[in-house]
This record gives sequence, structure tokens and C-alpha cells, in this order.
Amino acid sequence: MTISSHAEAASAARRLTEQIAQVIVGQQRVVEEVLVAIIAGGHALLEGVPGLAKTLLVSSLAAATNLRFHRIQFTPDLMPSDITGTEVIREDKATGARELVFLPGPLFASVILADEINRTPPKTQAALLEAMQERQVTAGGERRALPQPFFVLATQNPIEQEGTYPLPEAQLDRFLLKIRVGYPSEQEELDIIRRTTGTSAARVQAVLEGEDILAMQRLARDVPVPEGVLRYALALVRATRAPADGGDARIAPLIRLGAGPRAGQALVLAAKARALLQGRSVVLLEDIRALARPVLRHRLLPSYEAEASGLDGDALVERLLATVTLPESAVEREPALAELARG
Repeated sequence: MTISSHAEAASAARRLTEQIAQVIVGQQRVVEEVLVAIIAGGHALLEGVPGLAKTLLVSSLAAATNLRFHRIQFTPDLMPSDITGTEVIREDKATGARELVFLPGPLFASVILADEINRTPPKTQAALLEAMQERQVTAGGERRALPQPFFVLATQNPIEQEGTYPLPEAQLDRFLLKIRVGYPSEQEELDIIRRTTGTSAARVQAVLEGEDILAMQRLARDVPVPEGVLRYALALVRATRAPADGGDARIAPLIRLGAGPRAGQALVLAAKARALLQGRSVVLLEDIRALARPVLRHRLLPSYEAEASGLDGDALVERLLATVTLPESAVEREPALAELARG
């Protein structure tokens, strides 16, 4: 039965999280942010050192949603046709007739793990960018639609830079969220060692289908956002720009390049998805604040002054959250927001 209410969506999210927890120890924030990206209909960039189960998380998600999954290992010699597919000549053995047949590449799946995305050249990154933005690929002179739903969950190592091709700002902006994957706690790491060095192996059961994900995406877009919350999201994004473009003079010296309009869209869409996953019928200020870091950290380019002070994207977002307040006009129109703002 297709999911048709906020309560059903929240229940589905709980079942999905429980299945992922069968194989992933801890990482609740990471799992929640990945689900937010998927329900918002966006893509996510997972950043963390090797060995933190990023690949296992994505494959487990695909298994729990019964979606087709492909893993692409990005390397310096990977060509666009290696991921989009190519046309080959096929011969009919009975008649001897030959025809061109398109062989789909690994992008023709619903869940794509783009492993070490920054290790492939710009030409191949551009082919992936078209798939992410347009949900299609161009191969053999034709545009070919990709399956729905379609998500790219990419990984990159923040330490190794030799032999890599850093993602340009335009491609980073296509990722709804940039998710930081950190080390597990001591107890979580102990549980990981116990689980993975024994004889029993946990398995993920499919609890959702592709149609359920599409239904949840539609429900997420219908979640209302109070005017004040919308204006707060807008204020956060605009504060990152130069004062001449509406930015905050207290923040501007720390940011060389601020967030564009796509950041505001991402922040509100992600907040709607978070509200739906928690079974709420309205977006709260806490949704905006909780998602400000993964939405904005890769869209802000620190200034030389900020870099000299050791400030990265997360530190800049912290400054934003501490500096930007709810517009007074919004509080006047919706007094209940004042209590939410204090909370």
C-alpha cells in the first residue's frame, strides 16, 4: 500500500532506520541526513576517512528499499561512456544482420554509490553532473532517462589529495547535503569489532519499495513552512553574501564566495523532509538549524582571513547561526515563532 500520510511516512522511516541499524553501528546523525537527502529528492556527498562503513551504509539503504544499486569506483582513467553506457554492434546469427544496440552503464540504477568521486577527471564528472541534475544521460547522440527514484551518494576522502580532481563549486552545489562521517564512539567501535569478527552475519530486509520513496517525496513537498521559518532560512543564506548583495557585514569578511539561491531551496526542502520523517505536519526552526551545516558547509568558500584563522565551512555556519536572528517582522506576524526561536 502506498504511503499517504505523515504518520505512515514516519513509520516507514523508523522501519528503514531499524533495518540499517542491523549492519551499521551508531552513526544516527549520518543515517538521518542521508534519509533527509533521499526524501527531499536530492543527492548527498559523504566525506570521511576510509573504513567508516560509508559503502556499507549506501548498499544497506538500497537493500532496505529494494532499489537497484550500483557502485562505481571512480579512477583517473574512467571515461564518461564507462558510467553512461555505450552503443555496440550486435549481429543476428540467424540472418547476419547487424544493428547498433545501447548497453546501459552503471548509472542506470536507482541508488548510485560514486566511490571516491574526486579521483576521476572533469570530463567524467561532467557526465555524472548531467545525470544528477537532469536525471538523464546523453549517449549515442540520444538523451536517455534514468530510473526513478534516482540518487547519487558520493564519497570522498578529505585527507588524500594526491592524484585527485577537486570538485568545482558548480558540481558541489548540486549535492543537496554534504555529510561528515566521523569516528564511532568507544562503545560503538567495540560493538563493530564484536559484530564483524564473529560467525553470524546480519542481513538487511527490504521494508520499502521505490513507489514508497516517491510517495514520501511527494508528501515532503506538501509539508507547509510558516512564513517566519521561511524568512529565517532566507536570512541565513543571504547573510553569507557581500553586504552589497544583502549580506551581513559581521560575516562577510570571512566568506570569499557566499551561497546562491539553490542553497535556500535545499535548506527548505531538506527541512520539509526532516519534518516528514519525524511525523510532523509543519517545519520548525529546529529543522532549519539542524540542517544548516550539511546544507551550507560545501557552499561557502572561506576567505583567506578565515583560512588563516583555521575556520572551515562548519565554523562559518556556526558563526551564521550565532549571528543571524529571526526577523522581527516574522515574530510580529507569528508570535508563536518567538517561543520556537528561544527553543
